[in-house]
Amino acid sequence: MSSPVLYRPEDLSGWDAERDLGYPGEFPFTRGIQPTMYRGRLWTMRQYAGFGTASESNARYRYLLSQGVTGLSVAFDLPTQIGYDSDHPLAAGEVGRVGVAIDSLDDMEELFGGIPLGDVSTSMTINATAIILLSLYIAVARRQGVPLRKLSGTVQNDVLKEYVARGTYIYPPRASLRIITDIFAYCERELPNWNTISISGYHIREAGSTAVQEVAFTFANALAYVQAAIAAGLDVNALGQRLSFFFACHNDFLEEVAKFRAARRLWARLMRDRFGVTNPRAQQLRFHTQTAGSTLTAQQPDNNIVRVALQAMAAVLGGTQSLHCNGRDEALALPTEESARIALRTQQVVAYESGVVNTVDPVAGAWAIERLTDEIEQQAMALLEKIERLGGTLAAIETGAIQREIQDSAYRTQQAIDRGDQVVVGINRFVDETPSSIEVLQIDPEVERRQTDRVRAVRATRDQASCATALEAVAAAARDGSNLVPPIITAVEAKATVGEVSDAMRRVFGEYQDTSVG
Repeated sequence: MSSPVLYRPEDLSGWDAERDLGYPGEFPFTRGIQPTMYRGRLWTMRQYAGFGTASESNARYRYLLSQGVTGLSVAFDLPTQIGYDSDHPLAAGEVGRVGVAIDSLDDMEELFGGIPLGDVSTSMTINATAIILLSLYIAVARRQGVPLRKLSGTVQNDVLKEYVARGTYIYPPRASLRIITDIFAYCERELPNWNTISISGYHIREAGSTAVQEVAFTFANALAYVQAAIAAGLDVNALGQRLSFFFACHNDFLEEVAKFRAARRLWARLMRDRFGVTNPRAQQLRFHTQTAGSTLTAQQPDNNIVRVALQAMAAVLGGTQSLHCNGRDEALALPTEESARIALRTQQVVAYESGVVNTVDPVAGAWAIERLTDEIEQQAMALLEKIERLGGTLAAIETGAIQREIQDSAYRTQQAIDRGDQVVVGINRFVDETPSSIEVLQIDPEVERRQTDRVRAVRATRDQASCATALEAVAAAARDGSNLVPPIITAVEAKATVGEVSDAMRRVFGEYQDTSVG
């Protein structure tokens, strides 16, 4: 987004402070969703973590909790994300690599061993298999004796962005929407404090979108979820309170601050004007922010500490409810314990030393911020209207329209970097050829063998008849349209594996093959 060199009062002609700005905690929530924002309560400090086995990840979680983390954020490996057990041929070489390997209830119970689920908020970054991992989490809570109504946290559960940005989908889009609304309906009854979806702009931005595209395409997906929930008979005034969002925070400091404010205002207006939402809590945009992994460089990795600190500050000034700071070494590998600690300390310095939390929305009324906020909202709304003209979100995904927009944006950005028009310190300016001596996390190659042995042992020692019956009940629910969560909970408690439950639904729904983009 190009900006004028100097912003002036006349740049806000037509701007109405009462209509467009208001007060914190009041519609349209431009200044934040709470009247006192961080003076009342700091954002949740999360550190996204997970690698190797459940035991190794559990040790990292317990360490992070001891260092001041106030919410867990679980990363799962690729086989878990796409519904393959660790001994599946397609899982070879990927077990425990980019997250923790979870095959069965035994793994999930070990992952949260010694962590009372009634006392901690857990975010799980999982999409195509979200219904299975949530069922495993519920099963662990039952074993701990925790009432389900006490569970708090978020399951990402945003499959639509997988078709346009990440690719960890399993089932076709319309079947995936059905699974998502089953989660909505079950949690509305049984897990009232659980956020049933985290609609993710982060991965859209990481795939190369602009800030405006991140907001627009995220909201396009969100509108499709809300419409599907309404079609399933759910009350949008209740559902809206459990929706959460997940955004990236990039390097353009003022643009990112304005992006969050614009998104909050635009979502409030969409919920009120499009869906007739009257409950203020259901109009509010609540979001988690992660600093931008795609901005980190393998060259001069200590520079990433500075990038992350600036991004964290922008997220806080933008009013985030939850924050994860990336490790300095994440362009090279999963973060080491030391890097995770520096990332957490970055949040803590912003919270306790910077002073920005002492004033609610201290940037309000700045000509540059308010003009950028207006521009992002207007341009995002124009993109949403374009998607509607294409037939809606599903049609735009199925024809590849959204994918092409992101690809074009990513290409333009890379061209600007290659030409030197967009400076990346250490890459195209201020280059230092000295090799990095930073220590990186190494995944033990024995992890895959141990995890493979573990899942095979689960299959060998369970009650086979009970497991088979439970898996057939999952397939039956997929066929007849009944809610999938209860039979999946029964199946995982019978020691059915993630891959087996996924396969039970594959047999009914089929698998999605992307043919939209050549």
